[in-house]
Amino acid sequence: MTVPHAEHQDRSGGHHPYLRYVALGDSTTEGLGDGDEESGYRGVADRFAERLAATSPDLRYANLAVRGCGTEHVRTVQLPAALALGPDLATVVAGVNDFLKPRYDVERVVGHLDATFAALTGAGTHVVTLTFPDIGRVAPVARPIASRARALNAGIRDSATRHGVTVVDTGAHPVTVDPRMWSPDRLHLSPQGHERMAAAFAQALALPGADDSWTLPLPELPTPKPWEAARVEAQWIGTFLAPWLLGRVGGRSSGSGRTGKRPLLARL
Repeated sequence: MTVPHAEHQDRSGGHHPYLRYVALGDSTTEGLGDGDEESGYRGVADRFAERLAATSPDLRYANLAVRGCGTEHVRTVQLPAALALGPDLATVVAGVNDFLKPRYDVERVVGHLDATFAALTGAGTHVVTLTFPDIGRVAPVARPIASRARALNAGIRDSATRHGVTVVDTGAHPVTVDPRMWSPDRLHLSPQGHERMAAAFAQALALPGADDSWTLPLPELPTPKPWEAARVEAQWIGTFLAPWLLGRVGGRSSGSGRTGKRPLLARL
């Protein structure tokens, strides 16, 4: 994990509380996989905001993330709204929906992220982002495009270094590809996955009580028999992958017509 700067530390070495946190991104930040449409979604940003509020009672929090969106949406739609809120802290998590498309231009995707980082840090905002784990180990059928995620991660690291952005390097920790960290669709984190990512953000900012326990492995699972593994893969393809691909071919996005769930800064 890289922590390029530490404006969150005051001169005495203690934690300086953030007051205005804005989350930008896609379904991970919106919280899919951690709740449902009826009760609402919690997710990594909500869980991280709760940790921040525990040490910063005056914290106000906005979540502009929209499921299914790419980095261009983050830059052109979410970024202006975020800047208008004047955040002193922002998280930016996006790029997966870009590298899952048939056509992928990593330079263009990183360019959108770079511009987003530059605008936020230029406005005095402390930005935290993350790299992505090996998607080929999360979903074996995705191995042919795993190199796309690696290229994106390299671009994120380079851009973060230029702009003084804090990077949580999830790919460095094997637990992030544990199936229990992911929802059955393997596209969204499970509640446990969201909680661990929130803990990773907390550690990146050295929040009181935060540590590296989020990197610890889960209890070992028995190795499935080959036929069991094949059955699980076939079931996943039919239940989740095929409908998702059909939607993409048809030009449909899960985020069409949606806006961020918390467009204005407010107390939790």
